[in-house]
Amino acid sequence: MIEQAISIAFWLSSLLTVIIVALPSQYIPQSARGDNRKEKVTAQILVLGDIGRSPRMQYHALSIARHGGHVEIIGYHGKQLAVFSFLGGRDIITMLTPAVFLESDPHPEITSNANISVVPLPPHPAILQTNNKFLFLALGPLKVLFQIASLWLCLAYRTRPAKYLLVQNPPSIPSLALSSIVCYLRQTRLIIDWHNFGYSILALKLGNQHPLVVISRWYEKFFCGGAFAHFCVTNAMARILKDEFGITGSPIFPLHDRPARHFKPVLDEEERTQFLQSLPESTAHGAELANGDIRVLVSSTSWTSDEDFSVLIDALCRYSKIASAENPALPKILAIITGKGPQKEMYLNEISNREHAGKLQKVTIKTAWLSTLDYAKLLGCASLGVSLHTSSSGVDLPMKVVDMFGAGLPVVGWNRFEAWPELVTEGTNGRGFGSAEELTSHLTDLFGNPAKLEILRKGAQKESLRRWDQEWDPVAGRLLQLV
Repeated sequence: MIEQAISIAFWLSSLLTVIIVALPSQYIPQSARGDNRKEKVTAQILVLGDIGRSPRMQYHALSIARHGGHVEIIGYHGKQLAVFSFLGGRDIITMLTPAVFLESDPHPEITSNANISVVPLPPHPAILQTNNKFLFLALGPLKVLFQIASLWLCLAYRTRPAKYLLVQNPPSIPSLALSSIVCYLRQTRLIIDWHNFGYSILALKLGNQHPLVVISRWYEKFFCGGAFAHFCVTNAMARILKDEFGITGSPIFPLHDRPARHFKPVLDEEERTQFLQSLPESTAHGAELANGDIRVLVSSTSWTSDEDFSVLIDALCRYSKIASAENPALPKILAIITGKGPQKEMYLNEISNREHAGKLQKVTIKTAWLSTLDYAKLLGCASLGVSLHTSSSGVDLPMKVVDMFGAGLPVVGWNRFEAWPELVTEGTNGRGFGSAEELTSHLTDLFGNPAKLEILRKGAQKESLRRWDQEWDPVAGRLLQLV
């Protein structure tokens, strides 16, 4: 009996020793170590997705680095990324099928800045990838476990403890829970950057009352309670976090998206024409671009179900019919659509069918994938931008419109959600629509009356003066003790 008790005590003490030794190392301020020098701010930024597709989180990293802080930005970055975002990614499709995307290059300053380190998350092993629905049901949970394990190892062991951890939300599962636990163990201050709500994206497909949506909402409310602070993209979102999520113990800071420095208007007409003529997507329209006989319309999309791209296709078909039969004075349109995503092929087939049916005679639709700098240049050279972002929560805003304003590009966008007026001033720098018919009306009015389009352009150029640094420094910079 005594021997059994000794054996049990030995194994329990051994297990306790292993647990204590294996705990993540804690963040220790310089003052606690007896170092009187000014402490250098250290921060980690977690992006549970492609770093190159997360401009706001990249801007956070650049701002911290410019003020002398050291940043580790953690996320997917490689030749080929297997991104599986369970319960809270951009689209419910990510729950059902493995989504494989090619690399999106981070902002050039991210990789060249000595104060920024990129810590890549490992993609899922090839053995876990399958297109077989039955095998996926078995492999799906293994993917989730792999993501949890790789994220835990990265946050707790592969990186040194930092003073702050800034985590993007959504996706919220599993990043929000793991970040909360790691920050508690490491004595790191957790800051949640709310872009939207994960449960609201899930509700697009399942409905608000679905058990998974209810659980997801509870999960976000529970794990956000221990954060040191919160950033959010709109005032309306800050109100929901306070009133509905009950966040009162930590500060909530609205931090609106603003364009980075590389987005700027192209005012020189010769430069504009030369750039557009250099793009493979517009080479065939070189003479029309030089003569001003065609208008360049730009839209950026992730090709997912939260953006109904058929609205734009229908509007362009209607425009083509009006320009062909009713108002021949209307110019042709070259629509360049940028972005990658799961529904791209479906929409490309739809566009091809419309072209073969003769419904796009006055419109040419091209898709493109551009570098960060070329995309910024395209926005500065275009005539009009279109946003199809519908907002699952009603309180987030499309980053693409922010970029368009940074390039001085007027915008027409889907406006049937609460936060839209926080970004666009109707009739001053853009217009809103809620149907393909309304969008068609805006296109014919603006392209048929250049003076009206010029009014919006001047408003967008005025908006372009509001920059990320001006928004970030007094809010995030002050919170992180960098300014």
